[in-house]
Amino acid sequence: MNSIYPPREIIEADRPPRPAGVLSRGYRDRLIERGILGLYRWYTARSQETRNWNVDMGFDWRNIKTTFSPTVKQILQGFFAVEQYVPDYTAKAIDLVRRSHGRSHFQIRWGSEEEKHADTWWNAVLFSKSRTPLELEEYKHLIIQKEWELPWEDPVHLLIYTVFQERATQLNYINMAKIAAGQKEGFESDACPVLLKVATAIATDEAAHYNFFLESARLHMYYYPLETLEAIRDVLEHFAMPAQKLLPDWQAFFEAAYKAAVYGPREYARDVVAIGLEQFGIASRRSLEEGIKRTRLVPDENGQMVDSAIWETFDPNSIVKDVQRLYTKINGFESKYGMDLIDPTQFVPNPVWKTV
Repeated sequence: MNSIYPPREIIEADRPPRPAGVLSRGYRDRLIERGILGLYRWYTARSQETRNWNVDMGFDWRNIKTTFSPTVKQILQGFFAVEQYVPDYTAKAIDLVRRSHGRSHFQIRWGSEEEKHADTWWNAVLFSKSRTPLELEEYKHLIIQKEWELPWEDPVHLLIYTVFQERATQLNYINMAKIAAGQKEGFESDACPVLLKVATAIATDEAAHYNFFLESARLHMYYYPLETLEAIRDVLEHFAMPAQKLLPDWQAFFEAAYKAAVYGPREYARDVVAIGLEQFGIASRRSLEEGIKRTRLVPDENGQMVDSAIWETFDPNSIVKDVQRLYTKINGFESKYGMDLIDPTQFVPNPVWKTV
């Protein structure tokens, strides 16, 4: 899939009054774009209402613990380092999706929230005296010598990658919150109410990010099921967290995260991949791979490659329900400020799902 976005000029005559036997690629692209735009506007209002916290004034930094274990200190520094690449993450993603109003503007919103995470972990490292100001300043200049590169060069693969990456990041912070709450065996002495509030606030942001990307990806799956499933397979085959190639002390960070059960192969398989696949209606990586292999594609009258075997790969009814729920959410939000009377986001069924 080379492009998921509408052409520069949208010809109104190409917009059918009701679904035809098969929706054209251009029309499906516009439906996806309009859905993501509606989701972005809903997301922005929601984030401003519920998660508008301040890095410096929102936490009792003077009372954060200053005797964390070396393992927790290493993890805190690693969290800061990973989030510090937010200018790269944001700029390069925006450049790739710049023709999409919803995705490009969401990336700006996403970047502003991730910037808060970087500065919050910076404060956590400094106020906990895990590193001296000079040590952290030197470390910051060391890590920015490397530049993050896009793991995928097309919007759909990048979207799927971000779904799993955001889930993995959320999991990191959920597990750090458990340490801060004194719920991790062997790390009871690292309990700290201030760190708990920090990790919980950031994990909540990451959950919101994850849900945005997941909703967008389900929308793609609804209108491009096979291509989206293939993208999920490709991403999982090559998935790696960005820190692995960027941090000069990656090995020390990974070992600390593994030791504290914050993140490792077990957490990735059980709490990232398995949960992510479940929310796409896919039973397992094996069922995904086998389902794609069994699919025999034939072209329809518009040249679109289709085959009923694809429906055996995942639970299509769950995707239909999730997409319908998304539009209900968007429509409810638009009715609150009058957009429903001007330019409502409309759900157009994809006729190929009638075969399910």
